[in-house]
Amino acid sequence: MDYSFLFFISSGLFLGWSLGANDAANIFGTAVGTKMVRFKTAALIASIFVTLGAVYAGAGASETLGELGAVNALAGSFMTAFAAALTVYWMVSSGLTVSTSQAIVGAIIGWNLYSSKPTDIAVLSKIVSTWVFCPAISGVFAILLYYLVKWSIKHSSLHLLRLDQFTRWGLIATGAFGAYALGANNIANVMGAFVDSNPFHGFSIRNFTLNGTQVLFLIGSLAISVGVYTYSHKTMATVGKNLMAMSPQVAWIVVFAQSLTLFIFSSQGLQDFLNGCHLPTLPLVPVSSSQAVIGAVIGVGLAKGGREVKWGILSRIALGWITTPVIAGIVCFVALFFLENVFNLAVYH
Repeated sequence: MDYSFLFFISSGLFLGWSLGANDAANIFGTAVGTKMVRFKTAALIASIFVTLGAVYAGAGASETLGELGAVNALAGSFMTAFAAALTVYWMVSSGLTVSTSQAIVGAIIGWNLYSSKPTDIAVLSKIVSTWVFCPAISGVFAILLYYLVKWSIKHSSLHLLRLDQFTRWGLIATGAFGAYALGANNIANVMGAFVDSNPFHGFSIRNFTLNGTQVLFLIGSLAISVGVYTYSHKTMATVGKNLMAMSPQVAWIVVFAQSLTLFIFSSQGLQDFLNGCHLPTLPLVPVSSSQAVIGAVIGVGLAKGGREVKWGILSRIALGWITTPVIAGIVCFVALFFLENVFNLAVYH
């Protein structure tokens, strides 16, 4: 194995850590913000299911990202991932909930521009369209779930303590589902740039088998888990409490709505089923759990009349979404010039 790969992959691990600190925190942000689930419990469950989703269902979204720009040099892959990670880190340090998906897309376009490679406009349009569809779909799911839960509570005879218990377990179950979908959808952001240069081989232990790409995704998912444990508190507070005050039941609605949204953008099985039924499908692309969870929060807020949403905080978050790909692209372009001309490394072929 080329051991230099272990150095270059460090930027992907940094990006995975940044994703864990930012996007993965959104899976349990509402549950922790409403004090229904302890942070350590949420972090453990998120780590386990992010890893399962990344290893066993992470290939679909990575293919679309590869079509946007095939980074064909290991040093270029390193700097593309590093530029995205650095951008996300800056944003998270400012308390902004940003999109890792947007950061890696911006960095890949920066690499395309530097290497004079064409950017597939059709693929870019498909990816950018999901930046609109993702929060919108999550918001629609949240509105429907809000009225369903409201009707169910009204027509049930559950004691308040029993309702509280059901809600707690519901938050844990949907959080696990959302973490699995996040791993399946967003591992492409973390390790997608390294797939073509991956030196790892598969291995088998009895009936447990992983191929080389799954080993790469496993390493990336462990970096995500470290990010969840070490640096996700601030983002959980922004999404779970600051944007809109939420009851435990509303918190469950938000988690489930954004989990469904991540799932439909990452499930190859669902896409095959819809194709078999001759129904329209959504592209398998990495989308942002930040956008999904905020879309769900806004959906519930609108269903309740819109007065509880703190639109000032939302405007700051929206500003982060707009600037993230631009900053990542500029950082990547400048850093590639530095890497090639100072260290004489080939950043493209």
